Amino acid sequence: MSSEKPYRPNVGIALFNAEGRVLIARRFRDDGPEIILPGLEWQMPQGGIDAEEDPRAAAQRELWEEVGVRSAGLLGETGWMTYEFPPYDGPPHWLSVFRGQRQKWFAMRFRGDDSELDPLTPRNSQPPEFDAWRWERLDRVADLVVPFRREIYRSVAAAFAPFASIG
Repeated sequence: MSSEKPYRPNVGIALFNAEGRVLIARRFRDDGPEIILPGLEWQMPQGGIDAEEDPRAAAQRELWEEVGVRSAGLLGETGWMTYEFPPYDGPPHWLSVFRGQRQKWFAMRFRGDDSELDPLTPRNSQPPEFDAWRWERLDRVADLVVPFRREIYRSVAAAFAPFASIG
């Protein structure tokens, strides 16, 4: 029963540019219970917290692994939030042992140049998850993600709305 499975510790990153837009990236393949749906392939960077890893350090690491960004400063963070994975009956997958993810989100200001963004280069032996990226209005991102993430994205948008202005 999925309610007996644990949540996977996870971080998410809302990376804001100087115009107050947030980075989103397009997933190009399904990955077990982390599905994509046509037209809803976009998301903000996120990833697991390693054992004994500080969530802030995990956010910096995930931002670098997933999109190549190192030039980011912390603006704020949320409390812990959870979401459930959709039902999954595919082949065994390492994420299928979890019922969903327990996330802490971090708002960061991008201090680099757009040329730093590179989602296709593998880092830390992690395969690429994204094939494209763009800057988007924070209040639009929930409409671009898979349905099982929407409530979290709406909460993140409400929490980080003050950072979505020119800074």
